[in-house]
Amino acid sequence: MKTVAQLLRIKDEKNQQVHTVSPDDMVLQALMRMAEKNVGALLVVKNGEVLGIISERDYARKMVLRGRSSVGTKVGDIMVSPVITIDPHQNVETCLSIMTEKHLRHLPVVEDGKLVGLLSIGDLVKEAIAEQADLIRQLEQYIRGE
Repeated sequence: MKTVAQLLRIKDEKNQQVHTVSPDDMVLQALMRMAEKNVGALLVVKNGEVLGIISERDYARKMVLRGRSSVGTKVGDIMVSPVITIDPHQNVETCLSIMTEKHLRHLPVVEDGKLVGLLSIGDLVKEAIAEQADLIRQLEQYIRGE
């Protein structure tokens, strides 16, 4: 099973960046950045430290449904905090377990207190499926005596 560090290297090769926002930015700025980058969530970071996460879901539930203005509300006012993080030495199975148990869609990767990457549920499911397909192929070859 691959480690988080290995998955992050694969994402780096594809130039997939972690998009962030400041807790002092307005929610409208965060929404515009999500739309520009075609992502559903942004990590809230200050001085390299992950303080929280803001998602489209947070916007819908904490802004729209409560009649708040995205122009006058800071990201820090609606972000989810604290954020559950993982370190690069965790494996895919552990990450999937955490995400399932905690109902998460994104896991920030932190090493020595600094953000080093972000994994989505899609990243992890894709890898788990690839690993299962490889195992099935190996078992079929074993059964055939190859």
